[in-house]
Amino acid sequence: MALDRAKRAILIQQFADGPARLRAALAKVPAPALKWRPGPKEWSAHEIVCHCADSETSAYSRIRFVVAEKTPTIQGYDQDTWAAVFGYHDLPLEPALAVVEAVRVSTAALIRALPEEAWARVGHHTESGRYTAEDWLQIYADHLEGHARQIENNVEQWRSAQQSR
Repeated sequence: MALDRAKRAILIQQFADGPARLRAALAKVPAPALKWRPGPKEWSAHEIVCHCADSETSAYSRIRFVVAEKTPTIQGYDQDTWAAVFGYHDLPLEPALAVVEAVRVSTAALIRALPEEAWARVGHHTESGRYTAEDWLQIYADHLEGHARQIENNVEQWRSAQQSR
């Protein structure tokens, strides 16, 4: 079902606000908790931010392909493999956060200026099939918010683990 303009505007604002929300969550992480993982297959706050940088650059290109190309194919990727292969814990945190912020500012400007017909554009995602510009917006509007909550949850779990020592 297509989004109305008001709902789309709310999602675009949520998208634009995402980096500030992520940075605010990260600011509450004590230094010793930054690379702490809540479980063996879970990410640390540091890894979450590095993932967000990779995800944002992917999102940056995805919306552009969907809107500009005739029959775009949107490539999926295995985020856990990327985290392992690229050694997220070994990557610097601040540049990753800067990538998130810069890419979001650029993409927010782009999507705010899209004409109405652009939102109905359709591509094909290699993992999920039919993929529209509105699908993209609904996914990425909440992406950084979800990861900010994940970071906050990590901090709560870290504090609980410290108290039970």
